[in-house]
Amino acid sequence: MDGYRVLGWGAAPDTETTVPERFNMATVLVDRHLREGRGDRIAVYCGDQQLTYWELAALVNQTGNGLRGLGLGLEERVILLLPDGPEFLAAFLGAMKIGAVPVPINALASAEDLAYYLGDSRASAVVVGAEALERVETVRGQLPHLRHVVLVGEPRPNTRPFAELIAGQSVELTAENTSRDDTSYWLYSSGTSGRPKGVVHLHQDMVYCAGAYAAEVVGYSPDDISYSVSKLSFSYGLVNSLYLPLWAGGAVVLNPDRPDPTNVFATIERYRPTLLFSVPTSFGQLIRELESREQRPDLSSLRLSVSAGESLPAPIYQRWRELSGVEVLDGVGSTEVGYIYISNRPGRSRPGSTGELIPSYQARLVDEDGQPVPAGEVGDLWIRSRSTAAHYWNQHERTKRTFVGDWIYTGDKYRQDEDGHYVYSGRSDDMLKVGGLWVSPMEVEAALLSHADVAEAAVVGELDEAGLIKPKAFVVARMADPDAELARTLQEWCKSRLAPYKYPRTVEFVTELPKTATGKIQRYRLRA
Repeated sequence: MDGYRVLGWGAAPDTETTVPERFNMATVLVDRHLREGRGDRIAVYCGDQQLTYWELAALVNQTGNGLRGLGLGLEERVILLLPDGPEFLAAFLGAMKIGAVPVPINALASAEDLAYYLGDSRASAVVVGAEALERVETVRGQLPHLRHVVLVGEPRPNTRPFAELIAGQSVELTAENTSRDDTSYWLYSSGTSGRPKGVVHLHQDMVYCAGAYAAEVVGYSPDDISYSVSKLSFSYGLVNSLYLPLWAGGAVVLNPDRPDPTNVFATIERYRPTLLFSVPTSFGQLIRELESREQRPDLSSLRLSVSAGESLPAPIYQRWRELSGVEVLDGVGSTEVGYIYISNRPGRSRPGSTGELIPSYQARLVDEDGQPVPAGEVGDLWIRSRSTAAHYWNQHERTKRTFVGDWIYTGDKYRQDEDGHYVYSGRSDDMLKVGGLWVSPMEVEAALLSHADVAEAAVVGELDEAGLIKPKAFVVARMADPDAELARTLQEWCKSRLAPYKYPRTVEFVTELPKTATGKIQRYRLRA
């Protein structure tokens, strides 16, 4: 059951690595550390709480026993609607250990979205925080498969208190004898292009995912402490705050509060993490906070910062490194592949580049006919990895379009430079053809963001009077009441830095850009 021994300490999996046929990922993430003598090490910091690996294992096992006592078992979905905290880790790993399937959901999801997630997954149980209970109760009558509502917080009618669920339960739990090909967990995609899809991952998947990144990119060790701005309910945050630290036997800082810049910096100063995981939007906010402070926060504990979720513009990369003194590693990943598969490396990160392919992954760039593109040209990115999800739940046609044999269509367009570094050129459905030539929205956005008066920018295609596509920029300005003069200034700014046909023909000022809960810009809403 212990697939970790297949790899050996510090090893990165490759395409030849074989996970044992009988395998339960929860035993690798928690139980292994007890057997290998790390039980007394701190695993979790949250508020005033500190949990050792012994204490985390006990909480996971009590939760698993409690869920099993409700009658939950193999393949039954358990929705997690929780803020970041020890209860989230316990519910996720406890469900996984008994063979059930944890399905994390954004705790801020609307009642309408909850009805979709709970109904689509046919969840048998939901573990919910007090702040989200009212929304669950609003839709509960629409959910014939939902049998149990477990509440983390003060007891409420028609719920089972989490404290009562685990009270008196054994701190020992024998893991379900799952197969490496059994379903381990689901996540719903963030929905940048429409209704979210249930992404189904297997028990073996994250061996090839978390192990490769931990060893080959950040060099994760038991002495490292993670802090992620992205929450556990999202793919990026789930790996940052659960899979990576627990794979390596390190520690994680969990903060249930909203990650505004003041909170982020206070958390770093209090817990002294070594690795900060964030997203471009948040890095931009942190930069503005640093620029406005007379006294800078103490960031000396950080040895690296990591960005993912969407491409990190070069101006943000450069300004963050200048103000914080911390190198930032931009990377690209997806819920379907499990985590980051292309990343910059410490000591050789490049602004404006997504980096190099991580070992255990294969990539190809192809044109619209599926043929390899010449070196330096933009193509659709396809990825092959043993970490790739099995399919989308109940969405056969979309599965066939995305999962093609061993390969997955990422929907991203990239080019590869002469050194093998990948440079992001936008989403496949975001690329613009202007005058017969391809224009990357990311390139225009990066030019706009390099102007001192621009806080945020997004570029989409707009039909002109002749029915031809031209770039249009939506800009959040740093100044109050931006005017036509600033719009013209920004257009000239872009013309001086880009090929003339790439400049935005229209600049529209907005107070904010539409984003997903993970901070990704929803360009489809701007196009609409």
